[in-house]
Amino acid sequence: MTSTTRLTVAQALVRFLSAQYTERDGARQRLIGATWGIFGHGNVAGLGQALLEYTEEMPYHQGRNEQAMVHAAVGYARQSGRLSTHAVTTSIGPGATNLVTGAALATINHLPVLLLPGDIFATRPADPVLQQLEVPYAGDVSVNDCLRPVSKYFDRITRPEALIPSALNAMRVLTDPVETGAVTLALPQDVQAEAYDWPEDFFAERTWTVRRPGADPAELVDAVNMIRAAKRPLVIAGGGVHHSRAEEALAEFAGTTGIPVASTQAGKGSLRHDHPQDVGGIGHTGTATADELARTADLVIGVGTRYTDFTTASGTLFSNPDVRFLNLNVAPFDGHKLAGRPLIADARSGLEELTERLRMHGHRVAPSYATEYTEDKERWEQRVDACYEVDEPDIRPTQPQVLGVLDALVDESDILINAAGSLPGDLHKLWRTRSRDQYHLEYGYSCMGYEIPAAIGVKMAAPDRPVWALVGDGTYLMMPTEIVTAVQEGVAIKLLIIQNHGYASIGGLSESVGGERFGTAYRYPAEDGTHTGPPLPVDLAANAASLGMRVLRAKTVRDLREALAEARAADTPTCVYVETQTADTVSGVPPAQAWWDVPVAETATRPSAVKARELYERHVSTRRRHL
Repeated sequence: MTSTTRLTVAQALVRFLSAQYTERDGARQRLIGATWGIFGHGNVAGLGQALLEYTEEMPYHQGRNEQAMVHAAVGYARQSGRLSTHAVTTSIGPGATNLVTGAALATINHLPVLLLPGDIFATRPADPVLQQLEVPYAGDVSVNDCLRPVSKYFDRITRPEALIPSALNAMRVLTDPVETGAVTLALPQDVQAEAYDWPEDFFAERTWTVRRPGADPAELVDAVNMIRAAKRPLVIAGGGVHHSRAEEALAEFAGTTGIPVASTQAGKGSLRHDHPQDVGGIGHTGTATADELARTADLVIGVGTRYTDFTTASGTLFSNPDVRFLNLNVAPFDGHKLAGRPLIADARSGLEELTERLRMHGHRVAPSYATEYTEDKERWEQRVDACYEVDEPDIRPTQPQVLGVLDALVDESDILINAAGSLPGDLHKLWRTRSRDQYHLEYGYSCMGYEIPAAIGVKMAAPDRPVWALVGDGTYLMMPTEIVTAVQEGVAIKLLIIQNHGYASIGGLSESVGGERFGTAYRYPAEDGTHTGPPLPVDLAANAASLGMRVLRAKTVRDLREALAEARAADTPTCVYVETQTADTVSGVPPAQAWWDVPVAETATRPSAVKARELYERHVSTRRRHL
């Protein structure tokens, strides 16, 4: 007879999670490394008590904002190669709905995170309970249903025994390289505390193998033939290269064939910046080198990319009339995009198979093509040097100069985290990535407020490495709360706050589409109703200090060099605060090298909007559907 153990649902879940492992390439690690939580009446007596019961088996971290806890878990998961993640528990009301943004971010970026929101009573002893959303047409709907469309798996555990298949399905999805993302198990507060006789086998250690599927032989033959026939091939490396740990395989493929490699925001760092075939970022925020190669390419080889509008310049970038697409992707959904020929496989496995076949044929691009992109790359590097150059060290820096000072300081061990504002464009164009995981840009959802909590998660996964959260003032004001968590937990992240008095990125975009920077500056209102008065007297450095962080203020480039060096050496959470020049411009970097479709008003009386619409119509006329 099967032996059983009597535990509450919450206790059983925590014990189950502590026994789950992943394995890939012979390396084994815990799947759920820790649980984040903010407790309320919907989880304090259930999961709260269970986490207390099993503190040795399941580490607990206290957060300040539920969305931020998800960001921290996602940062940990990405740094862990999607092989380990954290769980997040909340109460039943605002705590649960605060998870939605983080869940969307995780699912869009294909990063695993386990969400455990409390839910209303399954037994309905009192109806409604505190914070319950009453839906007249459906008695089984709660606010947690908001999480359905942003979760890769969702279940509501209304009876104890239902946890067994649901928990196993949750682990299956979390470890699936195609389907991973946010997984939600909604837990009614009464069910959490209900006891059940659990079979001991439920708590046995389980190891979930993360697959590396190889290519179909027929698809592989087609792919090799396409590459051999191409005169101007270009690889686009996406986030799937990093998820697969395929960086070395990509370097071998590029070195063997001479095919240049451009990268998306998620894929940047797939090759080191100084690899001969690395030509930088692609698309709207890309380099002139990569974008010109894209315009003339006759074969685009997408490796682990979703082909977002930033990558394709909203369908205008790949303008060669003969261009074809070959898509190496573990997900068939992405492998068929742009009417491409799919090569459905793990990125590393697929690249290794392609390299072996092409090496047998002695295939390599023409020397003239290699010379062309090499010379173009050198010219772009000169433009980067010009952006970083400092003639006078005793003046306030520009934003590119801030990046230049940091670029001169870091080595391959440093990790940079960013997500929104003008910094992603500057970094994609300018940053010289030194290691496969140095460049951590969350640009699938481009979520303001991601950087600080994600840095905490990354630092937890890589405790011996310098981890930098780069934020503008707009992003900082969205979610500085987890500074308290970093201080409490002793997580020595480095925070770089760049103050430019507003939403600089959207301000620049607003100007380009006829919006005249309306509503984008952090300034007092003027008489005409626009916010064009003096800058607000907001002291973000003082705010960070008030939350417990050590703060270093830098007024000049010289100050900045010293402050960043001091912060890098610090073993406690440390902030560097700098106010940049050109507060009313985006950054002073080279302009966008490719278009991005943001529709402009079709009718308007203001000259700026009329002019912007004319330019928009010229661009949109070049859009192409690849069929």
